[in-house]
Amino acid sequence: MSLQLHPETNPVESFRVPQDVSYNWAYSTDRKHLNRLYEKAKAHQWDGATRLDWSIDVDPNSELVPDASIAIFNTPLWQTLSPREIGKLRHEMLTWQLCQFLHGEQGALLATAQVVDSVPWYEAKQYGATQVMDEARHVEVYRRFVQEKMQHEYPVNPELKKLLDAILTDSRWDMKFLGMQIIVEGLALAAFGMIRDTANNPLLRDLTAAVMEDESRHVAFGVLSLREHCKDLSERERLEREDFIYEASVLMRDRINSREVWENMGMDPDACIQAWETSPFSIEYRRRLFSKIVPNVKSLGLLSGRQRQRFADLGILEFEHNTTSDVDEAIEHERLVRAGARAAA
Repeated sequence: MSLQLHPETNPVESFRVPQDVSYNWAYSTDRKHLNRLYEKAKAHQWDGATRLDWSIDVDPNSELVPDASIAIFNTPLWQTLSPREIGKLRHEMLTWQLCQFLHGEQGALLATAQVVDSVPWYEAKQYGATQVMDEARHVEVYRRFVQEKMQHEYPVNPELKKLLDAILTDSRWDMKFLGMQIIVEGLALAAFGMIRDTANNPLLRDLTAAVMEDESRHVAFGVLSLREHCKDLSERERLEREDFIYEASVLMRDRINSREVWENMGMDPDACIQAWETSPFSIEYRRRLFSKIVPNVKSLGLLSGRQRQRFADLGILEFEHNTTSDVDEAIEHERLVRAGARAAA
């Protein structure tokens, strides 16, 4: 059960959740792909306080990212705004988005800590520990950017919170992997990529690029771990996981609509959300969020005929042939190692 306290009096929200804890006394290192990710993670740790140039000025009312990314851009609703109101909308919209990244990173921090406890494989515990550090660093840099540069904060979006709660309160380690490593991290990679490639502010661009270096490893961690596990699922278990993936995809695609921003702007939120739903940019953006998720779901064996039809109805099935470079690289490395071992024998 959740005990939720009012954020103005106490921002801490506590849960009691079922949690398995698994020792592994064998300290096996048979999963070479996970060992390689672990070595890569150790070599690529970075310090958010020194890697990023925090002296760079950030004007939150300026066009830090292109105005075209705002759902109502160039619509009649946009035309009614004064230059001052456009500056405020830029500030509100980017702050809202970065705060959702921040909240998602905290969710990832908690979920990955649970994974270290519950995943049965030693190699996965070892790599998971590096991801806990990564997520703590991501919370650090997003918190600092939001508080010092944007000087404004938004609470967690209710739909994002719903997904994070589902991940954190599920006792099964593989469901945590599916929810966090495949869905949340996969969505984050696509969203971060849009900001990295279009940001007009160098600090925001560099921060996003640094975080993305870690996130690609996190997605690979989920795929490489789950690929082995999913082979042994029963039909009932497989269908249950397919349903979870689909429901989470619908939740993330259709319901995170920044209603809080439109309300803070004093605008008609329903009219703005309607513009968001029909905006060509928003449609394309929401579609591309799944460019990393769909091929990974397929690689796990969770893209059945039923799931394919549902993804086709969402307009995202075309991404099934995409690849995730870190996953492919790790698999290819393992293949070469095994081939070398056979040759030596």
